[in-house]
Amino acid sequence: MDILVGSENWNQAAALYVRMQVFVIERNISLKDEFDSLDQDETVYVVIYDDEKPVATGRHNQVDSETIRPGRIAVLKEYRKKGLGEVVVKELEKLGRSKGCSKSVIHGELSAAKFYEKLGYTITSDVYEEDGEPCVTLTKELI
Repeated sequence: MDILVGSENWNQAAALYVRMQVFVIERNISLKDEFDSLDQDETVYVVIYDDEKPVATGRHNQVDSETIRPGRIAVLKEYRKKGLGEVVVKELEKLGRSKGCSKSVIHGELSAAKFYEKLGYTITSDVYEEDGEPCVTLTKELI
């Protein structure tokens, strides 16, 4: 497995492929909701490849000088339960630290909250709806 972090158009295409498979096809989230204004040419994505096949991804978004917002964490169905989601989140956190950030905030689906809590995140909101899914905000200090 190879991990690539960058905004090259081919890496972005790989990230969008994984998200299309997981969120649009598997989860039935609408194209308009899944692919939003944060998907831009300069957006940085973490993508894990199995040989040349993209199998997991996450999107980096820097909210302000201190805060990152990892998002769109997705792993193809046949690659789940192998720790790839954790690798993606840790790579996004590492990128945030390299940019001087000290806080990570995730808007996670309620069904994924326990996954993020195992990675050191704490739920800091009530349940709300985002893209038709029940979600919570989770935060973590990046030390």
